[in-house]
Parts: sequence; structure tokens; C-alpha cells
Amino acid sequence: MIRTDLWRVGVVKAPMAAIIAAGSLDGFEMLWLPAEGPLRFMADPFGLWKDGLLHIFVETYDYRTRHGAIDVLILDEKLNLLAREPALREPWHLSYPFVFEADGAIWLLPEAYKSGRLTLYRATEFPWRWEAEERFVFPEAAIDATPVRTASGWRMFYTPPGPKPWRTSALKLARADCLFGPWKVSEEALILLDRGGARMGGTPLWQDDRLLLPTQDCRKTYGGAIAIREMRDAGDPAPQIAAGPHIAAPCAFHPYVDGLHTMSAAGPVTLVDAKRTVRSFRHLGIKIARAF
Repeated sequence: MIRTDLWRVGVVKAPMAAIIAAGSLDGFEMLWLPAEGPLRFMADPFGLWKDGLLHIFVETYDYRTRHGAIDVLILDEKLNLLAREPALREPWHLSYPFVFEADGAIWLLPEAYKSGRLTLYRATEFPWRWEAEERFVFPEAAIDATPVRTASGWRMFYTPPGPKPWRTSALKLARADCLFGPWKVSEEALILLDRGGARMGGTPLWQDDRLLLPTQDCRKTYGGAIAIREMRDAGDPAPQIAAGPHIAAPCAFHPYVDGLHTMSAAGPVTLVDAKRTVRSFRHLGIKIARAF
């Protein structure tokens, strides 16, 4: 048998600030989205409200193809699921569909480091049609890239594609005056090296003069929990970073209690994903067949 991580997406009926203040997901009302079939999952939820509807963008993954794509689920104000459709497909793996509004448009910045680059997409017919923005150029094939607008321009938090150990332990910071760039990565770009909370895991949140960053605690397992990092002076070349709350999947999430690696704000609700790890003969058979 082989250990297989299966993720599931949920909607917490509370704003992200309330969860961080509590330092826990215990006691918050939760709505799970439908689970996928065998050897498949949804993960990395990011949401955007538009015209009274909540649009949740997720990675969909199938162990049989080892390929991720982006779907969008649409919920009404009462969080009833109205529709689910494909949003973005590419020849390479896609995940972490960070969706945001800026400069009069809606943008999608998915992780796609296996393509060799970071690509920004603009909605041409939200939420179904997206077009690559050729004016956007980033110096690395960033993993889980997370943009933030500050008073002095744009900041991009991300994990570099190499060396391999850094994929779960490194956080870099790039700067630009505008969203399209040019993006600058200085010698001081590596601002955190910590397997216990460096790779991004959701939407940053401003609280007064602090920027709260949800990152992944990967010490025991990939995406084991959310570790909040508190940053002051995000515009400085070497910003000060402090440890904040550590938020794990509560017992109420059973059987999805083996990990939590995304927490993203969507107005009055917060989107999370949690995992359960199973042993699967089917997954083992797929890996053996792929080896021959």
C-alpha cells in the first residue's frame, strides 16, 4: 500500500480575522464542499464575491494522471452550490489559483512552476475565460506566488522552485512598482527559511500596520497546519517577521485531520482545505504500472 493525501475544501462561516484572533478553527461553523471520487481531490481554495455570488477557485487533482487543473464553484449568499465548471486548463500542472481584483480587472495567478514560468491571467469572461497577460514578466517560476499591494507598490511572496528542500521551507520577496513589473529580486530576497512556516498558504491580511501571512507548517508532513507570520514594514528590504498563531485541523474535521494548508479570506467567510491520509492499493498499482 502507499500513503495517499486526500484534500477537501470547506467554507468557514467567519471572517479570517476572527479565526486568527481565536488562534483556532474550533467552534466555528463549517460547510464542506462535495468530496471528489477515488484518487481525486480539490484543494487550494481562493474566493471572490461578485454580483452577490461567491466564486471559489480550486485545484483539482487526479492521482491517475498526476495533473492538476483549476475549477470554479459558484455559491449563492446562503452558500448553496449553484454550479461547478472548468476555469483553466494547461498542458502543465496548475494549483494555488490566487484570484484578485486590481486596476479595473480580475486576475488569476496560479502556481505552474513545471511550465518554467509564472503566468498571470486576466479574466475576459469571468469566471470561465482567462487570457495570459504577456506584459507580466517574473524572474522565477515561483511556487505559490502571493501578491500584495502596499502603499509603495506591489510585493510578491513566493517559494523558489529550487533547490528542492526549499520548496517546503523558503520564502522569498520580490518588489515592483506596478503589477506587471519589472519585478526585482534582490540579494536579500530570501526573507525566511523555516520548514515550520515559510511556504505561502493563503491570502495575506492587513491588521493595522501588520501584514499577516498564512504559511504552511511542513515539519511533520506537507501542509500539516497553517502558521501565521506577522510582518511589519513590508516595504523594507529586510522586513521583520514574527511568529503568530498556529492553526491546525480540529477534531471536528474528522476524518480530515491530517493537515491544513490553505486559509484564504473571502469577506464574511474563510476558505480552507484539510486532508486525510489513507493507504491505497489502487494508488500503489498506478505507481507500479507507471514504472514499467
